[in-house]
Amino acid sequence: MTTEEPQGGTAGEAGLEPVELIRQSGTVQRTGRLALAAGHGSYRVKSHMERVGRALGLDDVKAHVALTEITTTSVRNHIFRTEVSEVRTVGINADRLAELEIYIGDLPARESVHRVERELDRIASKPPLYPPWANALSAGAACAAFAFLNNGGPLECAAVLVAASLGQYVRRGMIHKGINQFGVTMLASAVACLAYLALVFVIGSAIGLPGRHVAGYVSAVLFLVPGFPLVTGALDLARLDFSAGISRLTYAVMILCSAALSLWAVSTVVGLEPNPPVAAALDPALRWSLLTLASFVGVLGFALMFNSPWRMALGAAVVGMVANVLRLALVNDWGIAPQAAAAGAALLVGLLARWIATPLRVPRLTVSVPAVVIMVPGVAAYRAVFEFNGGDSVAALGFTADAGLVVIALAIGLAVSRMLTDREWTFEQRRGL
Repeated sequence: MTTEEPQGGTAGEAGLEPVELIRQSGTVQRTGRLALAAGHGSYRVKSHMERVGRALGLDDVKAHVALTEITTTSVRNHIFRTEVSEVRTVGINADRLAELEIYIGDLPARESVHRVERELDRIASKPPLYPPWANALSAGAACAAFAFLNNGGPLECAAVLVAASLGQYVRRGMIHKGINQFGVTMLASAVACLAYLALVFVIGSAIGLPGRHVAGYVSAVLFLVPGFPLVTGALDLARLDFSAGISRLTYAVMILCSAALSLWAVSTVVGLEPNPPVAAALDPALRWSLLTLASFVGVLGFALMFNSPWRMALGAAVVGMVANVLRLALVNDWGIAPQAAAAGAALLVGLLARWIATPLRVPRLTVSVPAVVIMVPGVAAYRAVFEFNGGDSVAALGFTADAGLVVIALAIGLAVSRMLTDREWTFEQRRGL
């Protein structure tokens, strides 16, 4: 004797469920979450999801990607499934971006959900390439190079190396514990700034020059400049993806303001102003040699801080060194406007990144972003917030305009390089309505 399941019961509902589509859609969504959490821009996140969807047998994948959210609709045989997920960790992991690029680029025309999930498990579980102390030291080296590029002397650069390393060590440890990013940014900025001031005071007193070297303390917090969100947000806007671009730029501005407010609070208590130090008189050949070395070290440090493999970091460092030295020459020797020089340097970065990233089989973003981060006017941005808090609105607006124009110019240069080398950026994809 058999008992029939009532019509509309649980067994009937299970029979109607498109189980395979659910699994495929979930795998596509997970791919997007991994790429977004690692720092990819909206355009590349969508590209990865579409590629995985095709390999799994889906007819179409449509995604809406913001800074912390993904909404995906997967279609197969006139049946669709829409999923919404949230990515609460905003960070940068260049090694994961490269792993995703290589794996998804090599996907066969057809692949099973099980095999894709297995590879995604491997990529997601891969630990950071460098221990916390090495990551912190990379940030310190990058900021020390920044200090020299901002006319700092040996004492300033040495103090920035230690202070920025300490600030990044604190920042990394607290971020990995899930503490609010804006609060962590303010704390890390205060730690780096106070450590720098303590070092220059102690060392300056020992050599008989107390208080002379405090003007370079802004360089100690430049590891907090949100280079990836600034660049990817601007590129998303260039692709007319306003929801992703505006959310990323808003996040970047909030990070900058958090760091700058902490910097302003410390400097107000101590009684300092973020005036840049005066450049030391050096032989031109020695000066340009040191500027070239500082550009290389600065980009290399930022690339390693972003968890880039060494081959990727060295490629970015070479590209950034060439472009930044060219930018400095255009501004200092040829009298070109800083924003025009930044646009030209970013265009060169984009073209060289295309040439280097392809044989390395890494995302172009992981080469171009560290190379242009060193050109982001972090000092001007921090001074703008400092002047706003100090009540000097005219000076604050001037620094804001200077920083904003250079950031826009960098984005334009990178976007133009993409249009020149990537067909999907050159031509709009038109589909029937």
